[in-house]
Amino acid sequence: MATKAIIFCRVSSKEQEETGYSLDAQEKLLTDYAGKHGFEVKKVLRVSESASGKQVRKLFNEMLDYVKKHGITVICVEKIDRLTRNLKDAATVSDWIQEHAANEVHFVKENSIINKNTRAHESLVWDMKVAIARFYTNNLSEEVRKGQKEKLAQGWLPTKPPLGYQVTGDKRHRIHIVDEEKAPLVRRMFELYSTGNYSIEALVDTMYKDGMRNRAGKKLGKTRMHEMLSDPFYYGKIRWNGEIFLGKQVPLISKALFDTVQERLTGKMGTSQYRKHLPVFKAKIRCEECAGTISWEIQKGHWYGHCNHHKACTQKKWWRQEVVEKQLFPLFDKVAPKSERIMKVLQRALKESHADEMERFDAAHSQLIRAREMAQRKLDALYDDKVADLISVEFYERKLKEYTKEKEDALDGLKRLDEGNTKYFMAGIAVHELAARVADIYQSKNATVEEKRLLLSKIFSNLSLNADGIRPNYTLAFEFLCEWMPKLNGIFEPAKNGTAKAQNDEFWASHPVVCAGQDSNLRSHKGDWFTANCN
Repeated sequence: MATKAIIFCRVSSKEQEETGYSLDAQEKLLTDYAGKHGFEVKKVLRVSESASGKQVRKLFNEMLDYVKKHGITVICVEKIDRLTRNLKDAATVSDWIQEHAANEVHFVKENSIINKNTRAHESLVWDMKVAIARFYTNNLSEEVRKGQKEKLAQGWLPTKPPLGYQVTGDKRHRIHIVDEEKAPLVRRMFELYSTGNYSIEALVDTMYKDGMRNRAGKKLGKTRMHEMLSDPFYYGKIRWNGEIFLGKQVPLISKALFDTVQERLTGKMGTSQYRKHLPVFKAKIRCEECAGTISWEIQKGHWYGHCNHHKACTQKKWWRQEVVEKQLFPLFDKVAPKSERIMKVLQRALKESHADEMERFDAAHSQLIRAREMAQRKLDALYDDKVADLISVEFYERKLKEYTKEKEDALDGLKRLDEGNTKYFMAGIAVHELAARVADIYQSKNATVEEKRLLLSKIFSNLSLNADGIRPNYTLAFEFLCEWMPKLNGIFEPAKNGTAKAQNDEFWASHPVVCAGQDSNLRSHKGDWFTANCN
């Protein structure tokens, strides 16, 4: 009977795969060898470069189990380090060899056969080569960790970036850039979850419908999406082995949005929930008499709200959702600018007021730039001292954290300053544009319940109901618009005789920026009440 054999092939790196040490090449070599020696190959095991350490160990154990179960007496391997690189596995193979005189391991390229009768000096060579392979593995791990530390010090993640980014650059200088196709989906994922209207499970389904896929083109799992929502990489940091490092990647979201999402994930803001049948006004309207939350129930396809009679409330009326929504529309109109001309004047007023902030901004910006440059000089000098072996590893790592923190604080300060500088103007414009379009947005056929709820939260701090109908409490910005927009709309309303009403109104004297005349030379007075309060 032919001797039963098993073939074990393994490559441990991509470089080996590309330079002639492919699994196919090993299998052909070992198959030819087995054929020349009359072995009957019962099984071929292949371990690729992508296999993890656990996978390699699992396959190794499966091989030995198969060998013992089926009476295999010969294991064919290319070289010793293809079979094992640790003393524990080597001892396991040695124990198998000692079990029976026919058990052998053939290392084809090294022209070596190890069995129970192997001479002492050949056993010593086997032990030495296993030790060398183990040293190689340990040394490789150490070099990998050093490379990872260096990569982190430079501000880059030492592995593939999360969804929303892609890798660019050559082999030794790979960096992460924004994936313009997937980044908008990642931003939307964070924004939707921050609203509190979605559970992770519901968000997975929603984002899949919107086009989000993993790198394999498949639907993201709940665990993976939770990991993404918890990853500081998206706002400019890197988490590695439990530590946080400053990254150089372009953030996809703000730190504030990330923090809001973390509070949702940990339940500090209430667990995010999603209901297939969600009423627009759920938890958004209170009873004016007892301050209890209006409850909503669906009856015959329509939502109806009612008070649960907190504290012996006498309110017994039921409100239909469509009726309540109809009462909102005049409230939307009350804060909306009625013409494009009003919007242009408002923009000019905001720009002029915004100019007063520039002196403070310039001073703070210069100071933070100097702090950032000083921290970078410290880091550069520290690195030079490390390369020249002038300082210990412990001192280098301690000072690296200290100087990196200084640089990080300066960069965070610059980011907050830039955001604040633009927010002052941009937020004012956004509020007015939202006010102008709010009714159309709310009544759009494409508007979802979640979008309507988000819109209401931007406009009203709370709403209350009594027997007469709905009573609004606007947010701060819209409360200001509620007071002044009716006056502005009246001022800019064209007069019947074709002349501008603005110049004859008593409002003109104190608010010339807003109440500019019809000519193109719009006048302004810095410090007037409207300009100071437009934001």
